[in-house]
Amino acid sequence: SLAMNPIQRPEMYIIGAQPVCSQLPGLSPGQRKLCQLYQEHMVFIGEGARSAIKECQYQFRQRRWNCSTVDNTSVFGRVMKIGSRETAFTYAVSAAGVVNAISRACREGELSSCGCSRTARPKDLPRDWLWGGCGDNVEYGYRFAKEFVDAKEREKNYVRGSEEQARMLMNLQNNEAGRRAVYKLADVACKCHGVSGSCSLKTCWLQLADFRKVGDLLKEKYDSAAAMRISRKGKLELVNTRFNMPTQEDLVYVDPSPDYCLRNETTGSLGTQGRLCNKTSEGMDGCELMCCGRGYDQFKSVQVERCHCKFHWCCYVKCKKCTEIVDQYVCK
Repeated sequence: SLAMNPIQRPEMYIIGAQPVCSQLPGLSPGQRKLCQLYQEHMVFIGEGARSAIKECQYQFRQRRWNCSTVDNTSVFGRVMKIGSRETAFTYAVSAAGVVNAISRACREGELSSCGCSRTARPKDLPRDWLWGGCGDNVEYGYRFAKEFVDAKEREKNYVRGSEEQARMLMNLQNNEAGRRAVYKLADVACKCHGVSGSCSLKTCWLQLADFRKVGDLLKEKYDSAAAMRISRKGKLELVNTRFNMPTQEDLVYVDPSPDYCLRNETTGSLGTQGRLCNKTSEGMDGCELMCCGRGYDQFKSVQVERCHCKFHWCCYVKCKKCTEIVDQYVCK
């Protein structure tokens, strides 16, 4: 899917004002055709890619795998070759980033093929509130992302029941989960009108949720992702049948995660040597878990913070700078 290559180098989307589709690495034939038809969309796919990368790095900042790789030419790198739950998250968040960016670009009049959202008026909206405004066009964003991101997977023709087919179905499932997360979290926003803010009239529209909320939801889905395998009939089935079958909003994976404790060029793991850890935490960011039992080194660092702030009439705040020497810990 999109996360495999173009996502890794989003700057490749912006080549002059018009991206040249033939110069974008990693596009499948179907994606190249869509690129030629919708050239103005490509800049926003790049924006969506960047927000996805940023969100991935935020969500995994305190984990052994922190959404980085040993491969300098990419962001997700070789980790993506393994059908692990980390790969599931990157596919989902990448697809979500595309929906988010395209939906917003529609509302802002940046794309000639779409405009404001035309979502039907919600049934529970009070009768005297106006439904209109200019909403984020999440329907168009969803449709375009489905067509573009999934094109790469749908062009493949693998042997039924093969590992390659399992990975393709996994990618499609996680792409859909990412798109649905954006769609599900979009909500009604309203603005008051009236004399001196009396709010005698309200105009409402559909608005995308902050992308952090999408990341939070997908991180929850990552934590409860389902282990799957391919059946002879070419369908994904649960490894452990005691669990419920995943819905279209859930993440799935087909391979166990590699060991992220040690650097491994083959799997793309950076390892955790040199990572900062929290001595007092018992969670994944704690020195015991983050350092994989190898121990940690202590060092002192100087932190400068604003302090003794006073409000002066009128109207500014004046602060002093306080320096503090704090203990920090890094994994051996």
